[in-house]
Amino acid sequence: LSLPLPGAQPSISNAEGDILFLLDSSGSVSYYEFSKVKEFMWDLVRPFSFGPKDVQTSIIHISTTPTMEFPFDRYQSRGGVQQAIRDTRQLMGDTNTGQALSYAKEKFFSNEAGARPEVPKVLVWVTDGFSTDDISEPMQLLKDMGVTVFIVSTGRGNYLELSAAASQPPEKHLHFVDVDDLPIITKELRDAMLDVIQANRLHAVDITSSSFRLVWPELLSQETGYYSLEYAPTNNLAGKRTTQLSGAHTSFTVSNLTPETTYEVALVPESNVHYFPPQTTRVTTLAGKMRSVVTEEGRMSLRDVKPAGQPLLCTPQPPEEITPAQLLISESSPHSFQVSWAPTPDSVAAYQVLYGPLPGDSAQLLEVDGKRNSTVVENLAPNTTYLVTVTAIYRSGKEKSLSAKACTQEG
Repeated sequence: LSLPLPGAQPSISNAEGDILFLLDSSGSVSYYEFSKVKEFMWDLVRPFSFGPKDVQTSIIHISTTPTMEFPFDRYQSRGGVQQAIRDTRQLMGDTNTGQALSYAKEKFFSNEAGARPEVPKVLVWVTDGFSTDDISEPMQLLKDMGVTVFIVSTGRGNYLELSAAASQPPEKHLHFVDVDDLPIITKELRDAMLDVIQANRLHAVDITSSSFRLVWPELLSQETGYYSLEYAPTNNLAGKRTTQLSGAHTSFTVSNLTPETTYEVALVPESNVHYFPPQTTRVTTLAGKMRSVVTEEGRMSLRDVKPAGQPLLCTPQPPEEITPAQLLISESSPHSFQVSWAPTPDSVAAYQVLYGPLPGDSAQLLEVDGKRNSTVVENLAPNTTYLVTVTAIYRSGKEKSLSAKACTQEG
C-alpha cells in the first residue's frame, strides 16, 4: 500500500487532542476497501503536528475481539504515524462494534494506552454500516464522557441509528460516502475535527507584567453550569486563588500578578449536563517595567525608574477598569439573599446582577446604580443553589464580571 501525498498542505501546529480511529477490520470489508480507508485516515491527520503537547492518534480494530494497533503516545512524528498506518493489517472476524466501543472507552482514558487526561478526545468511526451487536449504549457513554464522535459510513448504514450515534448535529458529524469518494470529505471532516481539538485549548493572550487574559471555547452556557478558575505561582502552589465564572464566559483577565513569574492555571467546567475535563495552561508574566504608587490625588505610575539622585517621571493614569474582586453573599433566607461586591470604581456606570438556579434554564437580571455596592435578590425558591454573576458596566462600554454560588435557606 502506498499512501500518497497529493500536494503539500500547511502544517497545523496549534492543535492538541487524542484522535482515535475505530477501524472496521472485520471480514465484511474487502481488502480494497480496507486499503482505501487507510489512505483516508492518513490524509485526515497528515497536516497535524504530533507529540505530547500536540496531536496523538491510535487505531482500534473492530473484529471478533477488539484490538489496539498502537498506543496513543507511541508515534510522535508524521513519519512514524504514516508508517504505522501503512503497516496496519486487516484482522477479519466478526463486526462486534459495541465491544470495540466499550474497549475504546477504557483506552481513551488510560495512562497505559498513552491517553492524556486533560485534552479533547475525538473518535472517528469508519464503517460499512453493519454491526453484529448493539452500539447505542457504549456510544452514549463515550459521548457523556466528553468524546466527540464522527462517523463515516461507506455502506448502506441505517441513517437513524448512525445519526443518533454521532455527536450532534449529524450534518457536521456524520458522512455517507462511497469508499472511492472518501477524499471528497477529507477537508470538511478535518476542519470539523479541528473545531474540537483547536478551540478546546485554554490559552493566555494580552500578557503583561501584572496580568494576562485567558481565552477558552464555549463549553457551557449561563443555564448549563459554571467555571471554576484556579491559578497559582509554580513556586507557591499553596497560594492558589480560585474564581467562579458563569457558564456564559469564554474569557477572563487575571490581574494583580507578580512580574516574571510562572503561573499554573486550571479551568474546571462544572456542568450537570456533560462531563468536561479540566483544562490547564502555564503562563509567565513579563518583566516589570512600571511601579505604581497611590496618592491622595489618585493613582500615579512611576515609569522608567531612574538611578538614585535622578528625577522620576510621573504620569497620571486613566481610571482602572477592573473586574469586581470580591463577591459576598449574606443575609440568606428561604426566599432572598443579599449580594455585595467590591471595589466600586467611579468609572462604573451601572452594575448588572444576573441570577438563576443550578441546574436550570432560567435567569433573572437586576440593574443596579453604579454608586451602589449591594442589592437584595428576592422571590427565590427555598433550599436552592443559585449562580450569581455581577457585571460592572463601565462608561467606556467595557464590561467586567465575577460569579459566585449562593444557597437559600430551607423553607
